[in-house]
Amino acid sequence: MIYALAVSAFLVLSAFSVEHKHTDVKREAVAQPVASSSSWTVDQSHSQIGFKVRHLGIANVRGFFREYEVDMDFDPEDLSSLQVTATISVSSIDTGNERRDNHLRSDDFFNSEQYPSMSFTSTRVRNVEGNNFELVGNLTVRDVTKEVVLEAEFLGAGAMGENMKVGFEAMTTISRFDYNMKWDRVMEAGGLVVAEDVDIILELEMDQATSS
Repeated sequence: MIYALAVSAFLVLSAFSVEHKHTDVKREAVAQPVASSSSWTVDQSHSQIGFKVRHLGIANVRGFFREYEVDMDFDPEDLSSLQVTATISVSSIDTGNERRDNHLRSDDFFNSEQYPSMSFTSTRVRNVEGNNFELVGNLTVRDVTKEVVLEAEFLGAGAMGENMKVGFEAMTTISRFDYNMKWDRVMEAGGLVVAEDVDIILELEMDQATSS
């Protein structure tokens, strides 16, 4: 979600159709036996929903969101089973500069007062090749919802004590203008001060939910 946005956010999802399966390769990525389809919640101490955007055409500004929730249903031996939902507090944006962060919270960008959160809901998995796949879903920022495609990788599964974990990385690029974040100041030499395109970068470590 973004200097506008990961995922999200960004990355950061519901029912879907599956186009490809490669279960043999996916099975090799599982370090420990894991129960079939189950629920997972994000371990925020080992995860990040971040972004980067070009500034003045010569450098990247990076940031992340401190407050978010990610829930997942997933069978580590079948990537096509993946379903994800994510909600991100846009007021929790952090680029390491308070003045810039306040500008990002304003109506020039997120308008966090009127639209306090952005969200992502997956709709399907496609093009599975080994541990790499595309996760398709709907990203909502402000009052706009558009379909995005996350290029994702399943990093494997492992255990810490009795706690089973899985890891993912994913990224996508969006146009902030598509989501009504239209601050468009131009440099004297031409070109936008803040680029239109924003890379959303997700690094997620998920804990298997325990039965109550």
